[in-house]
Amino acid sequence: MRRFPFHLFVATAAILPAEAQTVPARQTDADAYTRYELLAPGSGRFRIIYDVSATTPGATLYFNAIRKGSIATDEAVIDRMTGKPLEFYVVGGTVARAGGVTGADTTSEYIRVRLARPVPREGEARIRIDKTYRDTASYFVQEGLLVFSRPLGIKRNAVVLPAGYELAGCNYPSQVFTEPDGRIVISYINVGPAEVPLIVKARRLP
Repeated sequence: MRRFPFHLFVATAAILPAEAQTVPARQTDADAYTRYELLAPGSGRFRIIYDVSATTPGATLYFNAIRKGSIATDEAVIDRMTGKPLEFYVVGGTVARAGGVTGADTTSEYIRVRLARPVPREGEARIRIDKTYRDTASYFVQEGLLVFSRPLGIKRNAVVLPAGYELAGCNYPSQVFTEPDGRIVISYINVGPAEVPLIVKARRLP
C-alpha cells in the first residue's frame, strides 16, 4: 500500500474542510407574494411590499434583486414572526452569487438581508421587504390613462391603483376588489411556468 508523508496528510485534512465551506448552499425560498402600490400619477414611483420565506437550511442571509432600470429608495426589512426590523445592505451581484444566488447578475444590485435566526431544516424564515421604485418605463401616463406595464415572475401579485382611479383594462385574468380606503386592487395568481407580462390601465374617476 502506498503511504503519504504525515505532514502532507495533516495539511490536506486542514485545508479541505475550509474549502468546502466556501461553497454556499443555493438560495431557495417559498410563499412569495408581491404588492405594488402605484404612487402619484406621473411620478413613475410605486411601492413594493414583498413577502417571502427563506428556506435554505442553515442560511443566515437572504438576497433580493433590485431590478435593472429601477431606482430603489425607502428600503426596510422586517422579520414577520416578531415584527422587528432586520439589518440589510445593498450589495453587488458578485456578492449575491457568492452568497448562493445561482446565476446572479454581477452587474445588478441586491438587498442582502441578515436573518434573525438561521433557517431551520425543513423550516423557514419569513421576511417582508418594503421598498419604493422609480421606474418610468414600467409606470407612466399614456393617452390620459395610467399604465403599469411590467413582466412579473412571482406567482402571486397585487397592483393597487392610486386613490381616485378606476380600472380601465388588464391583460391577465384577475380578481378586482376595493380596499377599505377606497383604492382598487387587481390581484392574480400566475398558474403558468413563465412570467406574466402584466399591463394594467387606469383612469381617473369623474
